Amino acid sequence: MLDQPNPDEVLEVVAQMLREQFAPQLPGSAAFHARVAANAIDLVRRQIAAGERLEQASLARLRALLGHDGDADALERELCERIRDRSLDASTPGLLDHLMASTLAKMSVDQPAYASYRRALKEHPGLDPT
Repeated sequence: MLDQPNPDEVLEVVAQMLREQFAPQLPGSAAFHARVAANAIDLVRRQIAAGERLEQASLARLRALLGHDGDADALERELCERIRDRSLDASTPGLLDHLMASTLAKMSVDQPAYASYRRALKEHPGLDPT
């Protein structure tokens, strides 16, 4: 087993250094880019922590919604095609829940502090991806 710190802790420290130590000392655009880099590191940390679980949940929903097995990419393509050809629509049981859960899952990784995401979690507590 590897020694401490673990990769998540290393990434957390690097993001914190960029934000708290480097960005304040840099001129305008460089400080902005340091904050962007810190945000990217945070996004990667969330993806590492939750990505597999969120992808498995999405795959399970897709399989239930479409009624058969398959890999995630193929099922996503089929879902899009079936929405496009109108064989699935808002009245299809589970479709809107899947789309909302997928959106919330993506936002939980990409923008977990986004006000609209937080509001949606309050409105749809059963779909909280975390």
